[in-house]
Amino acid sequence: QVQLVESGGGLVQAGESLRLSCAASGSILWISAMGWYRQAPGKQRELVATITSGGSTNYADSVKGRFTISRDNGKKSVYLQMNSLNAEDTAVYYCNAFIASGSYSRPIGQDYWGQGTQVTVSS
Repeated sequence: QVQLVESGGGLVQAGESLRLSCAASGSILWISAMGWYRQAPGKQRELVATITSGGSTNYADSVKGRFTISRDNGKKSVYLQMNSLNAEDTAVYYCNAFIASGSYSRPIGQDYWGQGTQVTVSS
């Protein structure tokens, strides 16, 4: 059973920083792209940032220059450093990863999501 578990959310004031972490566990053969998405009340889930297994990154325009995504392949983890937070960043943040599990002779690739962690920024 593969799981993604997030941590690091909380309540901060505008201008402050938070670091989100997400760790994958279970019967994992390899992990491809990992990323962070967020969903604010009344809005659709949106991409925040993604990172490939080789370290290439992609960011939403709204977070470029403020957020940094990174990963530790050995720890099967992805991180999101969020600086200069503002009220528009308030949302539930979800970790996402494409993970292969099963056997090497017959791997099964699947998209996995974490349970979400709340980030609230007060202005």
